Amino acid sequence: MKTNPEITVVLADDHAAVLDAVGRTLEKHGIEIVDAVGDGPAALAAIELHQPTVAVVDVRMPKLSGVDVARRAATLTNVCVYTGHRERAQLLDAVAAGVRGIVLKEAPLADLVHAIRALARGGAYYDPVLAGVLMRTESGQSAPLSDRERSVLRHLADGHRNETIGSALHISPDTVRAHIRNAMRKLDAFTRTQAVATAMRRELID
Repeated sequence: MKTNPEITVVLADDHAAVLDAVGRTLEKHGIEIVDAVGDGPAALAAIELHQPTVAVVDVRMPKLSGVDVARRAATLTNVCVYTGHRERAQLLDAVAAGVRGIVLKEAPLADLVHAIRALARGGAYYDPVLAGVLMRTESGQSAPLSDRERSVLRHLADGHRNETIGSALHISPDTVRAHIRNAMRKLDAFTRTQAVATAMRRELID
């Protein structure tokens, strides 16, 4: 099958067998692989060079994690995490970093193809198996939002970026991200947009 130049992909995984299997499958479905690399810095360099439609990255890679790659490449491409790990905190970190797709390695490769196509259309895809992992609270009940978490969500609702929110609240962008993750966890939200919507619906912010 001829590749579709409208969907280009950078693959990043420290296992050569994964790169080979995924690359061959995507190409069979008409998706062009512009680079395949084995660590975080190489992934970031490839993304900056090619600016692909989608970057498929593993969470745990040498030198720079997939979450860090996603955070730094958020303005350059759509990031899909392809991982064998289900740690809730790590996956929430990925979503907070701007990842719009998460696929487990145990899933059929067809799911990864579907995720890439969804992201290429401007949508999102999260492995259905992860719903319980990401939506569950430890106690089964939502904890109350702190004043600072409410403030951060109000700024998010106004469309402000992490750096702008940090400047307004006199905290670092990393601290802003931490507050967003905490608010997402407390609100059982999968994305920051969902967290804002849930907080507004519950009248926790105005």
